[in-house]
Amino acid sequence: MGRLILSRLGVMILTAVCLTFAVFFLTNLQPSLEKLAKTQVNTRMTDEQVALWLANNGYARSTLVRYGEWLGVVPGWTGAGENGKPTGRCVKADVPAGETPRFCGVLQGDFGFSTVFHEAVGPIVGKRLALTGWLMLWVMVAMVPMALLVGVLAGMREGSRLDRGLSVFSIASTATPEYVSGVVLIAVFASSAVGLQWFKASAASAMDDMTVENFTLPVLTMALYGMGYIARMTRAAMAEVMTSQYIRTAHLKGLSFGAVVVRHALRNALIAPFTVIMLQFPWLLTGVVIVEALFNYKGFGWTLVRAADNNDIDLLLACSMVAVVVVLVTQLISDIGYMVLNPRVRVG
Repeated sequence: MGRLILSRLGVMILTAVCLTFAVFFLTNLQPSLEKLAKTQVNTRMTDEQVALWLANNGYARSTLVRYGEWLGVVPGWTGAGENGKPTGRCVKADVPAGETPRFCGVLQGDFGFSTVFHEAVGPIVGKRLALTGWLMLWVMVAMVPMALLVGVLAGMREGSRLDRGLSVFSIASTATPEYVSGVVLIAVFASSAVGLQWFKASAASAMDDMTVENFTLPVLTMALYGMGYIARMTRAAMAEVMTSQYIRTAHLKGLSFGAVVVRHALRNALIAPFTVIMLQFPWLLTGVVIVEALFNYKGFGWTLVRAADNNDIDLLLACSMVAVVVVLVTQLISDIGYMVLNPRVRVG
């Protein structure tokens, strides 16, 4: 187990470096840098003025050097600003000139400066990620138990009316995109035209005070979309387990149907859904883009859209890095959990 974890950690680090470099390269192409310069200064800048601004702000160097600077393994660039004052990536207004560090990248906890929000990227990502974390938590609390219940009930008696009804519901929920189900839920439960004004159509107030009224619809929108896939996987695993030889043996021993399901079938049937459930975390982190935009909830997805729309390179890189880390960590946890749940798996 220990060797597996160490090897996976090595693969995770290598994967994270490759993916973050790919994102860094794509976000630092020349058209993007020119757009950044014109956004920060003047949209009518000439090509010479753009080139001068990029050179004065450290964007004219090679991509590898700037990527190493962003990581924190290459010293940060320095230059002379207005009135001869030193400027550079590591130069901070609240840090004396003699105490300016040479390295100031991700490894040092410095994610750069947001050109949209005009503040350090780290606190922005932390605050928005915490808001999305609360949304993800309540989505998982609502989605996972209901999906497992639907899947187990459908798989217990394969081919029955209950199985067919629950399967239709699972397929319909998965086939309906979030922006469709979200609009339908708003129209039914939050619109004055229908009359059922039970909830609020906007979740903006939930950022300060989460209540049932302002937080139910975004949670329900995401839970409905994700639970269908988990339920279908659980149903398939449960149906396969119920036809196994050891289940037949348990029936021949005189155990009741409920005892067979709880004691023998349920544990093995939950192995495959566990992996699917863990993969829902990366989907929730990036899939909230549509839901947060629809309900005006200013979390991680909303921030990612703002960074991409406004070519905020440092903020976009930080959001991408967080998404990569979440994907890799959840896959590692999924592999470890699979081995714990399935003793037949052995590490070579």
